[in-house]
Amino acid sequence: MAPDETRATADPRLAGVSHRVVAHGPVDSLEEAARQRGVPAAAVIKTMVVRRSEDNYVFVLVPGDRVIDWSKLRSVLGERRLSMPDADEALEVTGYVRGTITPLGAKRSLSVITDERVASGEVSIGGGGSGVSITIDGEDLVAMLGADVDDVTKRR
Repeated sequence: MAPDETRATADPRLAGVSHRVVAHGPVDSLEEAARQRGVPAAAVIKTMVVRRSEDNYVFVLVPGDRVIDWSKLRSVLGERRLSMPDADEALEVTGYVRGTITPLGAKRSLSVITDERVASGEVSIGGGGSGVSITIDGEDLVAMLGADVDDVTKRR
């Protein structure tokens, strides 16, 4: 298997959507990832796994220049309490190690909440392997994932 061939890059939902796979090798920061991918930091989409309750998780897509606003996310999800799983639990749920997590090709199909800023232009989301990403139109990504779109972040 080539370094840019992952479960994410083989996700069948990508077949009908214009995208490109970028293999750039490991990076040490979001800013470096943005440079390697040829996009602004805001266009690097971080995939977070959030636990709603025991064995109930959701993917949250966050632009690179933002962080989850927990108050907003709790309100959108109708939950009083949310948490982040540890690395082992995240691996068990998604099939990906931290730093490579993406809803594409994930072990379990989870609901996706995406910040409203994701659907504005070209974005780059993790490709399921270290140094692998997928560049795609944000609106296409949201539609392909069947994501709920809302304001769930704040500036970092």
